[in-house]
Amino acid sequence: MSALLRKSSKLDSRDKELKTFLRNTFGCKPKNLSVYKLALIHKSFLYKGSKGFRMNNERLEYLGDTVLSTIVGDYLFKKYPYQGEGFLTEMRSKIVGRSSLNKLAQKIGLIEHICYVKDSGHFLSMNGDAFEAIVGAIYLDKGYTFTYKVITKKIFALYLDIDALETAEWNFKSKLIDWGQKTKQKVSYQVIDTQENHNRKQYTVQVLINQEPQEIAVDFSIKAAEQLASEKTYKKLVEENIIRDET
Repeated sequence: MSALLRKSSKLDSRDKELKTFLRNTFGCKPKNLSVYKLALIHKSFLYKGSKGFRMNNERLEYLGDTVLSTIVGDYLFKKYPYQGEGFLTEMRSKIVGRSSLNKLAQKIGLIEHICYVKDSGHFLSMNGDAFEAIVGAIYLDKGYTFTYKVITKKIFALYLDIDALETAEWNFKSKLIDWGQKTKQKVSYQVIDTQENHNRKQYTVQVLINQEPQEIAVDFSIKAAEQLASEKTYKKLVEENIIRDET
């Protein structure tokens, strides 16, 4: 078999694996497979399109973020007809936050299909970004109604415990600051990196305890990144110590 035939066979195999993944996970039979393939190309992976432009999933991620936020808002509005704006906003933040999307992507095995360069760095939000890009791809290929059904019936129903999210602690920033005040330790936050991807800024925030660096987190708003970094720091410094003391 020539090198060209081996390469073609390998590509065909990857296409089949992707089609199987999309069918089993999302119940989706692609009309345009190329848009799904693009949704899984991380910016670290050098890929040039037919016109020579460098292509990755950032534009689809942007679209998917918008579509997913709309779907979640629509879903929550219908699921909780008697809850107020504050509750709905907090629930939406819990669902579409980077930590939650990263976990969803891991549960469905999305990482196995993402094209990225493993030795080019640690990408904290790569899984969640790819999940949003896939949502964008489904929307482009199938439309909003189909995408809404897929996300709510296939993903939320099987991989997301909505009821548990209702009681899940969210404001870890306040908890960490309260802990700092009680223990006389200064809690502060620092934006250590900012990247802009197609009009969307992504912030990397680090928690500082008495000016000592702690956990970091990445999200598309500083507040959300602070919350996630606070959660990781609080669980590491406070909850783990409580459990250790009890044992």
